[in-house]
Amino acid sequence: MSAPVFLAGDLAGDRILLDGAEGRHAAGSRRLQPGEAVDLVDGLGTRATCRVVRSGRDEVLLEVVARAYEPEPTPRLVLVQALPKGDRGELAVELATEVGVDEIVPWLAARCVMQWKGERGERQRERWQASAREATKQSRRAWVPMVAALHTTAQLTARLAGVTVLVLHEAAGTRLTALTPPAAGEVALVVGPEGGITADELDALGGTAVRLGPTVLRTSTAGAAAAAVLSARTGRW
Repeated sequence: MSAPVFLAGDLAGDRILLDGAEGRHAAGSRRLQPGEAVDLVDGLGTRATCRVVRSGRDEVLLEVVARAYEPEPTPRLVLVQALPKGDRGELAVELATEVGVDEIVPWLAARCVMQWKGERGERQRERWQASAREATKQSRRAWVPMVAALHTTAQLTARLAGVTVLVLHEAAGTRLTALTPPAAGEVALVVGPEGGITADELDALGGTAVRLGPTVLRTSTAGAAAAAVLSARTGRW
């Protein structure tokens, strides 16, 4: 079984004290013991392979055995996720992070029921980012995907200029598996809300409308499924 992963901001030095929330989790929930293997990541590609030296009540002292930098995979995968209802957005972020998406862009599509406004909107974005952090540890990644600020369609169109854009659409005639994705640059997967993407949004976003298969997936699972297909076809996996 692979070593558990914890997030730490500073990976310098031969010994690292893991405290705070991560330390409490390591010592309390995981009950790590001296001699056990642990990986620390900074969320920006650096991984420190460690051994537990001492485990206290809410902190763990680790000895660094090796340290390495893991480059971001190519092409870079960006998930544009329309705001879903309830807590399905956090599920979408969790699944997308586990399959390797590099960035998540929340999108206020025309048919979104959910609205992010003011402080409530920022709290929602923080919840998405927290889901990404937890899923990073679960999937043993060295990179934490960034959750961008909420984008309108106009802002999204500007953000995706020069990017390969693939819009998931159940009525599309082109199968995602039939495309040859680029080997470098960015590929954006656009997932609409429960009510679907409007014709005006399709025109504004450009790109290629694609479908996954004969079944219709929820907005919370479609992005991860499409990212898995692209990861297999581009050699990221």
